[in-house]
Amino acid sequence: MILMEMEMGKMRSLIDILDLSVQEIDSIIETAADIKKDPAKYSEKCRGKKLATLFFEPSTRTRLSFEAAMYELGGNVLGFSEARSSSASKGESMADTATVVSGYADIIAIRHPKEGAPLVASQHAYVPIINAGDGGHNHPTQTLADLFTIKYEKGRFENLTVGLCGDLKFGRTVHSLIAALSRYKGVKFILISPKELRIPSYVKHEILAKADVEYIETENLEQALPELDVLYMTRIQRERFSDPNEYERLKDSYILTADMLNLAKSDLCIMHPLPRVNEISVAVDKDPRACYFKQTLYGKYMRMALILFLLDEKQKNVPTKVINKKFSYDHVCKNPNCITSTEQELPQIFWCANEEQNIYRCVWCESRAK
Repeated sequence: MILMEMEMGKMRSLIDILDLSVQEIDSIIETAADIKKDPAKYSEKCRGKKLATLFFEPSTRTRLSFEAAMYELGGNVLGFSEARSSSASKGESMADTATVVSGYADIIAIRHPKEGAPLVASQHAYVPIINAGDGGHNHPTQTLADLFTIKYEKGRFENLTVGLCGDLKFGRTVHSLIAALSRYKGVKFILISPKELRIPSYVKHEILAKADVEYIETENLEQALPELDVLYMTRIQRERFSDPNEYERLKDSYILTADMLNLAKSDLCIMHPLPRVNEISVAVDKDPRACYFKQTLYGKYMRMALILFLLDEKQKNVPTKVINKKFSYDHVCKNPNCITSTEQELPQIFWCANEEQNIYRCVWCESRAK
């Protein structure tokens, strides 16, 4: 074990929502609100700039909203929408892909099924990297869309009771949102899920407990509804299950219906990262409390603001994030979804998350060392 500083990239990037300070998030939200109010003012801000969208995993909203964001800023887009359209199908590493593409674009958005892939890219690219989702790990731009929705619809982040319902184990949007909201005063979470899909212990111990945030775990959505200011529904994700039978057993655990909303507050904000399967009845769409389609539009404004922010940071040559922690090279990551499982030359590095309990986490995917 050694004490060292580790640079997390060559250029200021967004890999984790906590890469942004509260003040920076407030600034990005302010820019997004101004874009929503006066989009014409921003229509040439990225003239001559190129965004590369490297999507190794299927996506509709995230990819298209990134593309719409760049086009509406006056820029251009290049990239691909599936791994088999890229040299990854021939075995090219994430590091090599990022190095090559950073010569073609001014900023890169990456979605990848392997956790830690965008972080690897950020260490090799010469332009900002935006994590557009890496496995079940992080999805910071969805969190920016979520934050804008909450701020725009509720007017505040402080003193809210937020219900998170569905797949809390694999739901990367949930993990990122908890991390972001835990920095605001008076936030309380009600975590609604089957026992098999409860929030991971590291989120409870290293985010919620560390920030002294109040939370309750329950399996009963109807019982929780009257208390909520925000309800964040998520789908049970078929693609995260190794056992199809387990997915079939859990897939309909929660279905929000119009009748159930009689129990809820009149100003409840109902959110969903989409795609929806059947966890929200289509009858709910007509309810004025349904905000999930507005949420997708707000995501475009936030991605526009983020692109402007990172390109400005690039121009200022702002230093990248530096981690000053204790590291160990004495472990091997056992997470099959970690980027180290496919890119064998990546060093196995673990940082000390809790010295008293001797807890170490993989630098790339944050899985705990066994």
